[in-house]
Amino acid sequence: MTVASALLGFSIVAALMTLIPGVDTALILRSAIARGRGEALLAALGICTGVFVWGVAAAAGASAILAASSLAYQVLAYAGAAYLVFLGGQMIHRSLRGKQLATIRVPVPHSRYRTYLTGLVTNVLNPKIGVFYIAAIPQFTPAGTNALLMGMGLSAVHVALTLVWAVALVYGVRIAGRWLGSAKSVSWMDRITGTVLIGFGLKVALSSP
Repeated sequence: MTVASALLGFSIVAALMTLIPGVDTALILRSAIARGRGEALLAALGICTGVFVWGVAAAAGASAILAASSLAYQVLAYAGAAYLVFLGGQMIHRSLRGKQLATIRVPVPHSRYRTYLTGLVTNVLNPKIGVFYIAAIPQFTPAGTNALLMGMGLSAVHVALTLVWAVALVYGVRIAGRWLGSAKSVSWMDRITGTVLIGFGLKVALSSP
């Protein structure tokens, strides 16, 4: 695996994860509807900051483990592969059950500073993002590559994709709101993302020595 192929592979997973409706999407949509495009973009910047913070923190941890023991890093890689398979299976199971997402309620701040801070805190206090990065970094770090620098690169890709998605939401708020509220569209996104995550997890588990 080269750095370019690793970044491309991660971008596919990150893009699918970004498209899945969640608290971040709800915050951007609500800010756009209640406060306008500027407020929604500030919320998106806060969200991206939180994503990058988690990515760098997870990359630093993975880099430390790699420096301490290659065996420990390999164990982390297998654990990450197992988590990706579990996460993908959970998404597919949810979509097959036809479980609709409950309405997500998030506060709409009254100042631009609070709008940014809400997006930041929402992500920094979400451990699922950190777990995702801890699982993903070993899978997308080519042999001989610095795990910390690679993790920062992966985080930058995720941030860029999140910003693109946020802009699309802000400028297509009505269409996006209707589409994301459809149980059918959510189910299909879960199935596609789940399949991709399982595929990556199995590939790593079967190809690792």
